[in-house]
Amino acid sequence: MKRLLFILFLLSNVTLYGQKAKLPQGFVYVTDYIPHIEVDMKYHTAHNFVGRPIDGYHSAEVILTERAARALQQVEKELNKEGLGLKVFDGYRPQIAVNHFKRWAKDIKDTLMRQEFYPQVDKRELFKKGFIASKSGHSRGSTIDLTIIDLKTKKELDMGVPFDFFGEESAHSYAKLSPSQKKNRQKLKS
Repeated sequence: MKRLLFILFLLSNVTLYGQKAKLPQGFVYVTDYIPHIEVDMKYHTAHNFVGRPIDGYHSAEVILTERAARALQQVEKELNKEGLGLKVFDGYRPQIAVNHFKRWAKDIKDTLMRQEFYPQVDKRELFKKGFIASKSGHSRGSTIDLTIIDLKTKKELDMGVPFDFFGEESAHSYAKLSPSQKKNRQKLKS
């Protein structure tokens, strides 16, 4: 338990004076494996469903386990052959960030970003419907939020909804997707 708390402390403080902090064994910075990968760490900014930077995101660096980073590297290589690439929104997520989500969800009056991220869902239902979890797979360092982009234009392929959209439209099985959106989601899933 002490070791886990120490690792979480280190990961929640990944930058020191503008330099990359040394990570615990087995964790890496994704850009060390894929230097050209597009990164848009939404939780490091105010452009997310909470509307403020999320606790624990002290830099815009994507952290994963080395195994996950190597697998991602292979996916990127395959996509590059088609003129496509990856854009990453989130990787390792410290528990302090998950706790921030939980605190935010309890404040029913805080609906600053509702129109953009959850226009049809009652905020009280976000946990029940599985849009937010009280324990995150991201906290193990092997889960990543990403999309596919066109390398020339840097535009995201149309997946039907933006990152972190909480609504039925975000489900893989959503029936009203266009053929192109279905194809793009299938590519992302495979």
